[in-house]
Amino acid sequence: QVQLVESGGGLVQAGGSLRLSCAASGGTFSNVCMGWFRQAPGKEREFVSAVSRSGTVTYYADSVKGRFTVSRDNAKNTVFLQMNSLKPEDTANYYCAAARGIGIRFREYEYDYWGQGTQVTVSS
Repeated sequence: QVQLVESGGGLVQAGGSLRLSCAASGGTFSNVCMGWFRQAPGKEREFVSAVSRSGTVTYYADSVKGRFTVSRDNAKNTVFLQMNSLKPEDTANYYCAAARGIGIRFREYEYDYWGQGTQVTVSS
């Protein structure tokens, strides 16, 4: 069983930056693909980014490509999401998730473990 705890959310002005962290425990971190999702009020949860087990392969939603960077530190059991040039439409609760098995994952149902989320609010 993998436990995930996100941190780093907050209130930032448009154009600003935030760095989210997700600390994992209870499993072998290097054996799971890690992903970030977000859910805005009144909307469904959507994929943001994912990183492979080794950290060498990354994938981004079109809406964040070029602004967000995902990375992981397997020695520290932590995955990061660096968010730059933030926009009001990035306002959401951000969740990290872990998926067992080989390969990078993009879909919500492919993830086995979820954190509780951290709120990101971008003011205009």
